[in-house]
Amino acid sequence: MRKTTLLHALLCSAVIGLAGCASSQVDPTQYSGFLKDYSRLKPAESASGTPVMRWIDPKLNVRNYTQAYIEPSQFYPAPRPTAVVSAQTLQQITRYYDAALKRELGKVMTIASAPGPNTIVVRPAITAVSTKNEGFQPYEVLPIALAAAAVNTAAGGRDQSVEIATEAAFLDGGNRAVLAQVVRKGAGENLENDKTQLTVNDVKAVLDGWAKDMRLSFEQVKNK
Repeated sequence: MRKTTLLHALLCSAVIGLAGCASSQVDPTQYSGFLKDYSRLKPAESASGTPVMRWIDPKLNVRNYTQAYIEPSQFYPAPRPTAVVSAQTLQQITRYYDAALKRELGKVMTIASAPGPNTIVVRPAITAVSTKNEGFQPYEVLPIALAAAAVNTAAGGRDQSVEIATEAAFLDGGNRAVLAQVVRKGAGENLENDKTQLTVNDVKAVLDGWAKDMRLSFEQVKNK
């Protein structure tokens, strides 16, 4: 009886812990190391009202920039493909993110083929792609992941939540000074169970939203 009670308590704690991790704002303990300096980041809202961690140089005058050079997005740390998150899907995610950024920023700036004067360099990274139990999970604590697997087994297999996170730096194309930084994450489409493979379609809406927010943020700063 005591064992049953203890297991129930452990599983409930795991569920509560996972609910906390579902927040759309990345906790500082979850930073990947992609950005050179996290100390200036502060809680903020994106143009669409989503919580993010962000820093913008107070001296930034975006009117000085007429072009954007978008570096190919990368995974950081290096991804580990699994049966749920394949290498092909990871490649498709970065390609789609690149296309979304060029589409949105191209509405307000010329997309440059190389860095240079009057150019903002966008340096994006995908820092996590995870399902509840499997996948590339740099943000998950091992005991919670193990407890989550136990919850899933006990429940006979439940929908798998999908999280994806990004960090991005914005640099001056001439002197390479950091102009702004942002860290955020979002929820993709739930997977049917822990055997269902993740596809790029499951996270397209998140990637589109991030790209759109970058464009809207540029417009907001420009109009201030």
